[in-house]
Amino acid sequence: MLINFAGIQVDNVTLEEAEEKAEAFIISRKPHIIVTPNPEIIVTSQEDHELRDIVNSADLRVPDGISMVVVSKILGKPLKERVSGIDLMLKLIEISAIRGYKIFLYGGSEGVAKKAALNLKAKYPALIIVGIENGFASDDSKVIEKIKKAKPDILFVGLGAGKQERWLNRHLKELDVPVGMVIGGSMDVISGLKKRAPVWMQKMKIEWLYRLVTEPSRWKRQLALPKFLYLTLFKNVIKSKL
Repeated sequence: MLINFAGIQVDNVTLEEAEEKAEAFIISRKPHIIVTPNPEIIVTSQEDHELRDIVNSADLRVPDGISMVVVSKILGKPLKERVSGIDLMLKLIEISAIRGYKIFLYGGSEGVAKKAALNLKAKYPALIIVGIENGFASDDSKVIEKIKKAKPDILFVGLGAGKQERWLNRHLKELDVPVGMVIGGSMDVISGLKKRAPVWMQKMKIEWLYRLVTEPSRWKRQLALPKFLYLTLFKNVIKSKL
């Protein structure tokens, strides 16, 4: 089932269901894209039609925003839960260590992917990491060739919102990787460069507040939230009264 947020279609799935879909993609051996639309992406997509089309054509679009869950309930089309990109990534890494799926990490600043790989191997010794590459590599063709030779089952791409979706959409079929997933800044957290909110804040669904307090520069990005609420909630209320 799909839920529409101002023109962006989102899959109504739980974390467990998203994991099952991703594993089915791996087994199929055909290229699939997983994206993580959040309020910021939904707002950006109102003017960036290319991004909107890429997100809507993805094979799995998980709802990465607690405000999306709240709005969906108010509108009577409730999402089952928020599925954050980093939670799905870590879940796929966990099952990869169990099943023997091969992963490739692409993104982040110099050294971040390497540190993330070391931390993941420390936690999951059986995990097969077939390649890493930082997100500032200047030659796309070399990155593509490196991924092709590595033949991963899952390619995690963290190049920043917009750029990572475009990159995957442009190259995934050529790479012939079963699953390509955008992960934003997840590798910064996994590498230890940035800290994730305490578990209690995650459970209370206020992880966004922790990020805002620890990274005050994010306040401009938080301005997307009122725009998102207008596009998805207030606009509908206004229409219903006309």
